[in-house]
Amino acid sequence: MRNYLRVLYYLQCMMKRAYSNSDKLMEHQNKNLKRIVEYAYDYVPFYHQKFKERGIKPSDIRTVNDLNKLPIIRKDDIRRNLSGIISKEFDVGSLKVFSTSGSTGQPLRVFISEKEDDYRKAKHLTANIFCGQKPRDRYVTITSPSHFGEVPALLRAIGVFDRSFISVFEDVNTQISKIEKIQPNVLAGYSSSLLLLAKVIKKRGIDSIKPRFILGGAELIDDFSRRFIEEVFDVPFYDQYAIVELDRIAWQCTMKSQYHIDADSIIVQFVDEKGEEVSAGERGEIICTSLFNYAMPFIRYAVGDIGIASDEECPCGIRLPLMKMIEGRKDSLLCLPNGQLLSPRTFTTAINLFKFSKDIDQFRVIQKKLDLFEVHVKRKKEAVDEKTMKNELVEHLRKMLNVDRKVIFEIKFDNEIPLDKTGKFSTVVSELKKSF
Repeated sequence: MRNYLRVLYYLQCMMKRAYSNSDKLMEHQNKNLKRIVEYAYDYVPFYHQKFKERGIKPSDIRTVNDLNKLPIIRKDDIRRNLSGIISKEFDVGSLKVFSTSGSTGQPLRVFISEKEDDYRKAKHLTANIFCGQKPRDRYVTITSPSHFGEVPALLRAIGVFDRSFISVFEDVNTQISKIEKIQPNVLAGYSSSLLLLAKVIKKRGIDSIKPRFILGGAELIDDFSRRFIEEVFDVPFYDQYAIVELDRIAWQCTMKSQYHIDADSIIVQFVDEKGEEVSAGERGEIICTSLFNYAMPFIRYAVGDIGIASDEECPCGIRLPLMKMIEGRKDSLLCLPNGQLLSPRTFTTAINLFKFSKDIDQFRVIQKKLDLFEVHVKRKKEAVDEKTMKNELVEHLRKMLNVDRKVIFEIKFDNEIPLDKTGKFSTVVSELKKSF
């Protein structure tokens, strides 16, 4: 009961702050930034050492503008210093543990307190409510079993903000059967899982699943896939941007134009390869400072993604700052021999504009070298023959990406393109090492 009331309190505060003017929001950020910086200096050995190395005291960090005095922290820093980044004030055994997907092959363990877990639950509800979720809505999430959440017994008993979970590893037809039985008002999950679900539902001619709206996340989604999902279900699709370390960072409202940043709980910066903040409209690496993670603080943490900053306001009336777009993982950016960087969206858009795209069930692009791309394709049964598709696709990609014949596209036809171990589907992967 106590946890339930705490979640409701956090929820009320977050929804109120969403309509606060920029001055009040900045005041809130500065106050909580000073608090978390002082705490990290006093109780977290890793940050205490980082401050000493820079000759910085907590009193030097008074506002968001002072954050640039601090170093950027990366995943490897945390992996190497895991014991030193957990607050001395907490017993590790009392903390909840989550693991990142380990897209680089090295999952990161994240520790949060019970209070912080309640804060995360309130964060989830805030955006969902703004998108149209109602207290008694049936809510289904398709995700990894490791992300199955606990629904408080009281909420489940009275049917308020209850949730059901379906494993992403289950056969899609089994998922459909479960969804048909539950008949959710809100359907959520990994974007690639929702896309696969939509494809099978369309193929089978199913019209019994009728959510009011759909929430996707965990992966980049291109405009073609988004529109396909919306057309199959005939409802809006809202994207949410989150990572395990910090929970949700930004989300789309009903306008669906940009992403509202959860600025009451996270400070987001966009920086170039020199660590300097970029201007609105420019691409930058996303750096986050959590204002509520005390058990395991994240201060100037490089999340590994690239985004585009925005200085616009959303016509929906919510006053939280915006980001234009999340371009995907930093290690998924593709680099051409001339030095040009391509967002994964560029490649997915190019393939979706291919004249035989309707014959492609799934695809994955892997950049092996600057001038070598493997394009794995799973064809539909009734597709055009392999030779025709291969030749046409190579020429189409050369034209769309404006590259010469020194760049090689190896088309490989596969019966199946596997998910990764967390159940996500990476459409674009780069094996190159790059500064940006």
